[in-house]
Amino acid sequence: MKTLAGVGSALVLLAALTAHAEKADKEKPTNIESNRMSSDDARRLSIFEGNVVLTKGTQEVHADRIVVRVDADGFQFATATGKPVTFRQKGDPKGNCEGAWTDGEALRIEIDDRNGQVELFEKARVTRDKDVVVGEYIFLDQRSEFFTVSTAKGAAPLPDGRVRAQIQPKVAPDGVTPGCTPLKPSAKK
Repeated sequence: MKTLAGVGSALVLLAALTAHAEKADKEKPTNIESNRMSSDDARRLSIFEGNVVLTKGTQEVHADRIVVRVDADGFQFATATGKPVTFRQKGDPKGNCEGAWTDGEALRIEIDDRNGQVELFEKARVTRDKDVVVGEYIFLDQRSEFFTVSTAKGAAPLPDGRVRAQIQPKVAPDGVTPGCTPLKPSAKK
């Protein structure tokens, strides 16, 4: 397996492409809509099939099929498959800017609610603001704001076996932060 050793240090600079979910999302209920559902209470497993939409706070996943397993402590683990699966979640505000949206897609996405981790497998792409990373495997740790991209993890590599990243400038020539929507003051009553 090829790694991203030469670009590894550059990924540290991709702080703007983190997948830091809104903290409030963790406390929200999970809602799932689908064409079909089957559940095995003994195994704490539910399978949703056909135009599946999972939402939890700002997190939204669209897939052909999602399997949700709940552990003994009540944490959810979801495996979504599709052609492709899409993922979207808003991050917490940073400085004077609203939280940015992180969008992802892959043929399979696994979400670990306990550890705040998202893994994207096969034809994976993540976009935040206008920054984009593409690889066959992307790992997002929402707690530490860390992510890694590699050419393969149980999947065939991209045709040329390389990971791609496009990083936009974070300060425009006029000093305005691109993609920053200033926070609005809350209305007091």
